[in-house]
Amino acid sequence: MKLTFIDDYELATITDDGAVSLTDDIEDIRVMPPQQQINHVIANWDSYKPKFEARIAEGGAKPLSDVTLQAPLPKPISIACMAVNYMEDGLLIEKPAPQAFFKNSHGVLGDGTTMNLPDHPASIFEGEAEIALVVGKKATNVDPADAYDYIFGYLNFVDGSARGLQTGMGLPFTMKCQDESAPLGPWITTADEIENPMNLHVQQRNNGKVTHDYNTDDMANDIPASLAFITSNVTLEPGDVLALGTNHQGLHPLQDGDVVEQEADSLGKLTFHVKDELKRTWGRHTRAEWREQGGKGNTPQLTGKY
Repeated sequence: MKLTFIDDYELATITDDGAVSLTDDIEDIRVMPPQQQINHVIANWDSYKPKFEARIAEGGAKPLSDVTLQAPLPKPISIACMAVNYMEDGLLIEKPAPQAFFKNSHGVLGDGTTMNLPDHPASIFEGEAEIALVVGKKATNVDPADAYDYIFGYLNFVDGSARGLQTGMGLPFTMKCQDESAPLGPWITTADEIENPMNLHVQQRNNGKVTHDYNTDDMANDIPASLAFITSNVTLEPGDVLALGTNHQGLHPLQDGDVVEQEADSLGKLTFHVKDELKRTWGRHTRAEWREQGGKGNTPQLTGKY
């Protein structure tokens, strides 16, 4: 099943025919804010799933062109993100030890919305194409062998990153925790619809140009290992997010006017726009393209402030 919010944060499921409203099936929790609603549904999925399936069978879907998709998780309590978690198509010889950081829930953007680049002296702004898992039940010290039992579903996730802003110790707060830096969606696909999350094709396009194009089988610390690592340090609750990292070779500068589309198998297409009041520009290269041209580091800024 595919779950999200539509219009004025009305819980819905997405079918081949469009969006089916589920509001009549959650009368008991409609007074809750949207994030609390979806958290409650996830935590009590066995009770809600049959009701939702019956609602789908009744029909009455609205065409997606007639609704506005909202973020399926408007304000998660925790957005944990794995870092340096891909083997980069063989560029890394040794598997990196698991490492992670957290993003700000005010960073969440839904489908069709706009990422505003901040007036900060970043060397480059990039959007890391990732998949993320959605936690289905309270998770503490998860055994890797049991990890998939804790996963409710998966979605597209973009880790917006402002490079060059790390503090003196190299900590990622200023680089990773900006507002409007975490597009996700367009919906949550429940785990039962994903045959093998460790074999998903992920593609991101910027203004139609393919940038990221990789498979999750390149992941260094797989999904069970990642969830075990995070929950050995912090507890995750239903509706929390764990983004699983990216293959960095497709990273490229985000610039004013860009339209970014991201798709992964069975997870739908997430689209967001980029706005930069400062109109800064960079060369239109992915990291792999820049390296092939003999460039070092990030693609350099060409024009604009800083």
